[in-house]
Amino acid sequence: MASRPDKLMLLDTASLYFRAFYGVPDKVKAEDGTSVNAARGLLDIVAKLVTTYEPTRLVACWDDDWRPGWRVELLPTYKAHRVVEAVAGAPDVEEVPEALTAQIPLIREALAALGIAVVGAADHEADDVIGTLASRADVPVDIVTGDRDLFQLVDDARRVRVIYTARGMSNLEIVDDAAVHTRYGIHADQYADFAALRGDPSDGLPGVPGIGEKSAAALLAACGDLAGIRTAAADGTAGSPAQRAKILAAAEYLDVAPTVVRVARDLDLASADDRIHVDDSRAAAATELAARWNLGTSMTRALTALRG
Repeated sequence: MASRPDKLMLLDTASLYFRAFYGVPDKVKAEDGTSVNAARGLLDIVAKLVTTYEPTRLVACWDDDWRPGWRVELLPTYKAHRVVEAVAGAPDVEEVPEALTAQIPLIREALAALGIAVVGAADHEADDVIGTLASRADVPVDIVTGDRDLFQLVDDARRVRVIYTARGMSNLEIVDDAAVHTRYGIHADQYADFAALRGDPSDGLPGVPGIGEKSAAALLAACGDLAGIRTAAADGTAGSPAQRAKILAAAEYLDVAPTVVRVARDLDLASADDRIHVDDSRAAAATELAARWNLGTSMTRALTALRG
């Protein structure tokens, strides 16, 4: 890869392969009839991201447990609507289309063929891996995700930003602190408290009844953080009497919600070589995998991007 400033890119991998699965028509199959649209789409996403943002280091962050038991113990509604089967002693089974589930091993194999580090952590989500790697990085960090929960990691001083995919790969948004403030009226380091107050139905996070985005932002602007809001509510100095009553009534929820919402930043992760490096041997192996699974020009584009 041509010389370029050192930069780390962290992929919220499941967010991206779900986007690929639903965004790429399921027309092309492997020889055995297996769908490959998610795998091909993810390779195209990697190619676009690497070409556009020019990272020198790349990690595909993985959900070793998409619904950690310790989060569920604190807040049983956490992602409960996405569970199709509870498995004793193992992670709950998430509602995922069979055609996508069948492609996960191929996605892992394709990432390995390209030398892209895949990093997960037992009993934790990819968000927690991202939080840990971003917090430890001594270079600029681009976090690629469609999950706004990761806005809490944005840090202009440390050059950590989010490349937000919610509007599609053709409409990527760069999210820095100013973007968070423009969107919500808060700063990035207040986002976790903001999400706890407002709630998020997509994660089964109920929020404080009667406290929406605007009132949550106003309370944070006045009090700084959730602890300050709760203290001021008890003292009778935060918001309206109705808002204070709602905050006080939600005490049990607010005792646990911040721990559920905040991503981990201090996991003990396995070491991995995150440098982007595709030599001739690796390119040959990736090309062979592409031929075997009919990954076609998607693998070619990824190889071209990664070789710089």
